[in-house]
Amino acid sequence: MDNTKYYVVKKKAVPEVLIKVVETKRLLATRRGMTIQEATEEIGISRSSFYKYKDDIFPFHENEKGRTVTMVIQLDDTPGVMAELLNAVARYQANILTIHQSIPINGVATLTLSVEVLQTTKNLSEMVEEIEQHSGVHYLKIVGRE
Repeated sequence: MDNTKYYVVKKKAVPEVLIKVVETKRLLATRRGMTIQEATEEIGISRSSFYKYKDDIFPFHENEKGRTVTMVIQLDDTPGVMAELLNAVARYQANILTIHQSIPINGVATLTLSVEVLQTTKNLSEMVEEIEQHSGVHYLKIVGRE
């Protein structure tokens, strides 16, 4: 079974609804005060489609250097787990910008981690996959890219 979680796909192979989600996100980012309802109507998709896919599609920029990637990670509140994740970021030579860990509940903490992609940063997708596959990680989601 193939465990690949991220793919690079040419635009012509992406369903139109996903392209429209990206267009809606761009519109919301460039027009201050615009509501999601207004943006989805202008682009021509339903709000429900926007909400369904908004966290799952991002435009790929060939030059990601200098960009910030923010992840939310749920992890075991066990000594050393967060340190191992931060070491993975260091091994891939990304720059840690912010770290925020919530108070653990039932032995699980939520970590918000923002990293900057540098000229020296190795494959970011591999770094995310390594973090996601760590035995102490329950969940990882990329919540933003700037």
